[in-house]
Amino acid sequence: MKIILNIIWLVLSGFWLFLAYLLAGVLLCVTIIGIPFGIASFRIGVYALWPFGYTTVERRDAGAPSCVGNVLWLVLAGWWLALAHITTGIALCLTIIGIPFGIANFKLIPVSLLPLGREIVSTDEPFATR
Repeated sequence: MKIILNIIWLVLSGFWLFLAYLLAGVLLCVTIIGIPFGIASFRIGVYALWPFGYTTVERRDAGAPSCVGNVLWLVLAGWWLALAHITTGIALCLTIIGIPFGIANFKLIPVSLLPLGREIVSTDEPFATR
């Protein structure tokens, strides 16, 4: 079932969201300071491309640098990526078939706003990293 949902997701919004994260990652990797943010953008882009069957968990070892990084991310790229998720989520919720995919878009908003200090894991083992 996860594969079918991911394929439908890919066609409806996943590919375009992946391209948005890819663009943000490339723009952030232009500078040396932005490379960690670009890597985080690529990681979340893959998650946005194929989200069903995966979830995010907070990393316990993330400290103050990830908090500062999240503030910078929010200003540089997070706000725009969250708007993309809101826009596609609303558009998908206009149809009955798209409602589960719109809800999945809304679930991606927190990780698009504050990605540092989070880890993407399979839904079979969300507590394995704790």
